[in-house]
Amino acid sequence: MKKFFKILLYILAGIILLLAVTYLFFFIKWKKASSENMALLGPEAPVITVEGHTFRDLNKNGQLDIYEDSRQTVDARVEDLISRMNQEEKAGMLFFHMMVMDEDGSPSEIPSFSNPFSLVLESPSSQIARKGMNHFNVLEAPSAEAMIKWNNELQKMAERTRLGIPITVGSDPRHGKGMNIGTAISTRFFSRWPSPLGLAATRDSALVHEFADIARQEYLAVGIRVALHPMADLATEPRWARVNGTFGEDAYLSAKLTGAYVLGFQGESLTNNSVACMTKHFSGGGPQEDGWDAHFASGPGQVYPGNNFDYHLIHFTEGAFPAGTAMIMPYYGIPKGQTSEDVGFAFNKDIITGLLRDSLGFDGVVCTDWAIVTDMFIKEAAAWGVEHLSEKERVKKIFDAGCDMIGGDSRTDLVLELLNEGGLTESRIDESVKRILKSKFILGIFDNPYLDDNQLSVFKNQTFKEKGKEAQRKSMVLLKNENDLLPLNKGIKVYSLGIDKEILSEYAKVVKTPEDADLIIHKLATPTSPPPK
Repeated sequence: MKKFFKILLYILAGIILLLAVTYLFFFIKWKKASSENMALLGPEAPVITVEGHTFRDLNKNGQLDIYEDSRQTVDARVEDLISRMNQEEKAGMLFFHMMVMDEDGSPSEIPSFSNPFSLVLESPSSQIARKGMNHFNVLEAPSAEAMIKWNNELQKMAERTRLGIPITVGSDPRHGKGMNIGTAISTRFFSRWPSPLGLAATRDSALVHEFADIARQEYLAVGIRVALHPMADLATEPRWARVNGTFGEDAYLSAKLTGAYVLGFQGESLTNNSVACMTKHFSGGGPQEDGWDAHFASGPGQVYPGNNFDYHLIHFTEGAFPAGTAMIMPYYGIPKGQTSEDVGFAFNKDIITGLLRDSLGFDGVVCTDWAIVTDMFIKEAAAWGVEHLSEKERVKKIFDAGCDMIGGDSRTDLVLELLNEGGLTESRIDESVKRILKSKFILGIFDNPYLDDNQLSVFKNQTFKEKGKEAQRKSMVLLKNENDLLPLNKGIKVYSLGIDKEILSEYAKVVKTPEDADLIIHKLATPTSPPPK
């Protein structure tokens, strides 16, 4: 037996040594790549003074150019900057990818096992210095202080690029309790509010506007300038796993609340105090075939029994668009039988150009949902209807359809290849770059992208927290109370499944078996894809 354990110890030691050597190899490789990327960057932008006004000399040429001058019109600044951009910089502008931070808020240049996403995502220096990208969806954040540090270090890196184009930070919803990468990110230092479905239960557009305005202030304090929400979809298929992210199945209520939401984040018009809304998902997720979600190959189709496609536009035409949403995100799904070809919304020219651009007159930024070109480490690319196309052909089809940005990807190389081969024209790419730059300038990101700790005071505002609790109370809806079971007596014996027992024990006596319980509480999770066969 002693010999067995001795052999086992040697095996374990060997495995540990092998892992250590492997990590050391990759650490050296990552460190070298980071150094090479950082070497591509130039000096920081000096501050220059003209007629008593100070400006950042972003291209470091010693003079005030039009795009650097906050006194110029937005259109003039856009035209000046795009005339200076090369194809690589334009290609980088067209992608909106994910990024993580270390525990202290440093950009994750060197991946670590403590932050698994850093192991599969490109480093910040690769995306910024090498690929010219400047739009990022921030994932988990340990603290507000860390988010501020992360923002400032990324902005400093971007400032050192050739033209000094600053970073735009976006985020999925952060004000709920749920944590689901790709749909919502729980952030403990933000005020806590009900889900959109809970807000819809209040039927109170003034409350939704108040929430959005508070969320706007908290976003601004940590540098988030694009809300990858609201989720203006209709829960017309009750089996769909994302129903809780919607304002329900009533298109007219959803329109009213969507409009209030956008106005709370953006204001009456987009300004440097706004957070731009990327309202999703055009032309309306929700009618998912058999209830399966279009993130996955098991549920790519959207169906419209009763010929109700137009019903799924009402919350856009009477909500998001009148409120002036700055951006739109199409969903993954295929609107089956509704257009000239059965392909996903972002690949669908009838939807993006024919309906959204031409019929409805939307001229803001259209950004695809995440990962529809390249497979991700957690799922295959959601290229529904165009699975047979190469990655390069998918990129071409996205821009031919009328989209401006590709979410959750960083394939700038494919755009450059298409430009070089004539598959895309530079004039077509310029259309999208101009729309993207316009929102950057209006939001004031070019003039001052940096944050300071004075902005942290917003997280000490008890009024915000109390408003969130008030909204949660208003959102509660009692569906059934058979035999007057509710309210439960405090201290009742409960057997629970799917609920945090420590929290439940504050209100009830948690027992170990159903037989010992007065009541069983079972919290169910909604399935998102069919179970394996």
